[in-house]
Amino acid sequence: MPETISADQDDGHVRLFHASLIWPLQLEPLSSDASGGRHWEVFGAQKDGHPWRRIDDEFTDDPSHFKERHYREFVSFLPYVQRFLYGEGRSRHGAPEDPAGDSPMRVFRRKDIVRLRLTLRKGQAPIELEIVHVDLYFFHDLDLVQLNVEVRGENLPLDQVRDVLFRFGRAYPSGWEEGGDGLHNVYLAEWLDADGQVIAKSDAAHRDKYLGFVCQHRSPCISEHWACLLRPLVLAHSDEIGELRYRLIEYHRMPVMAFLAVNQPRKLSREDWVRTGLSTMLHPNEALPVNEPAVVEFEKRYCQDRFWTDSAAGPNTRFVCTGNAFLVIGDAASPFFSDSERGVLAQFRHQYFLVFLISHLHRASLLVFSEVLVDAVNDLDIHNEVSVRRFKRRIRANFETFLRFTHRYWFHELSERPHVQAMFRLCSNHLRNDELYVDVRDEIREMSLYLDSDSQRRQSNTVVRLTVITILGLIATVTTGYFGMNIIAFAEGTLGERLLHGLVATGVFTAFVLFAISRSKRLSDFLETLSDEKLGFTAKLRAFLAALWGKR
Repeated sequence: MPETISADQDDGHVRLFHASLIWPLQLEPLSSDASGGRHWEVFGAQKDGHPWRRIDDEFTDDPSHFKERHYREFVSFLPYVQRFLYGEGRSRHGAPEDPAGDSPMRVFRRKDIVRLRLTLRKGQAPIELEIVHVDLYFFHDLDLVQLNVEVRGENLPLDQVRDVLFRFGRAYPSGWEEGGDGLHNVYLAEWLDADGQVIAKSDAAHRDKYLGFVCQHRSPCISEHWACLLRPLVLAHSDEIGELRYRLIEYHRMPVMAFLAVNQPRKLSREDWVRTGLSTMLHPNEALPVNEPAVVEFEKRYCQDRFWTDSAAGPNTRFVCTGNAFLVIGDAASPFFSDSERGVLAQFRHQYFLVFLISHLHRASLLVFSEVLVDAVNDLDIHNEVSVRRFKRRIRANFETFLRFTHRYWFHELSERPHVQAMFRLCSNHLRNDELYVDVRDEIREMSLYLDSDSQRRQSNTVVRLTVITILGLIATVTTGYFGMNIIAFAEGTLGERLLHGLVATGVFTAFVLFAISRSKRLSDFLETLSDEKLGFTAKLRAFLAALWGKR
């Protein structure tokens, strides 16, 4: 059924507003004494310490809860994407060794937060938005988590909605105004429970906290209301105690999706379209930069107008995607547009949400792979054997994980539905996922080639040493074989003499072999010199003496 919304608002109002933040975060590797092998297992085991609870998607729940919007979401994607998103059930007639395949995605949800109160600017009246859900997405084999916060509001001025999109969803202030208020972020954000009590609130005005943290750790500190939302996940460089730790991957501005149902969208001016579509990039108070390429080529770069048709068949809906933002703007008077079961709203909250989530999963995962490589190289000390071994383990583990990522998560096509696929390509192109994938793949390949060449070098050195020992042993073998191995009749002595002779011989030969191994490099150089027909006897003799006592 369509959402219940008022119809008596001016054209300058958004009659129905949905916004979803999708914030990727990098997870620190678990310590060796962790209570579980995977992040979500450790997270789920701490049930008494936090309000997060593991949820099963609608595809494994009671069939009576399975709605048509869930079915439409499922059939929108290609089979291999379906297996990634939802897993796969075992066939009734399948072989016993073919178990049901779980989705590599694990979702946790908290339900204690029901409202969000925002004071956008100092002195303004606060607005309250309904919390639709707050989720955490974990992924198998990836040290990555994605926070999803969806909010909902009705009958909000369009200017106010643009201000919300610009200011909300910032992990920390980018600076401070002269009065001490945070720059570009909301003046105050408060999470509210069912009784209206404040669970946590932002602290952007505490400038000393952010300055001191960056000065001490060379890492940004996030606002308290976001830190509270993520617990028991804790910031990697903070003093909080926690097994599960995270760090930021990109800029503090969180990717956002927004659904705007407005009256008569065709009467919006081009400036309104540009300001709304680029609301996360343009300050609400600044003049429109008309010469900026993003503004000049706004329709060409960011708009997808397949359904921007003034007819009953096309519900006057325009899709705008900048990579970091995904907006759907349409006619509130169209019942189909605001239908939460079959309409554009249902598609926005299901199909297009997953398109946006996968696009940012790709980018975040590739950035994490690159970060692991950089950290491994920075930690490498070629003069420390322990550091070298640790470097090799990390590089090979990263290479194996990247292979699994490529086959499990990396898609170029999600759907055969033209518009779903078009939005995925538009979002991925703006995020430069394909170029980033090629860069990371080449970096990992270069690291792998380096490890292979280093292994071959070590094997070559071993072969050289064995060759030298074999040549020296060949001399002894031929000599003793010529004399029949019995030059001295040791077998005729007493038992004590024979044991003594055996021990002496073993010691002499062991010392000889160890000496040959220690000089194997020099002796290999001597053998190479000896085989050179252009050198005379004197040069070869000098090479022999250098192999025994001199320098290489």
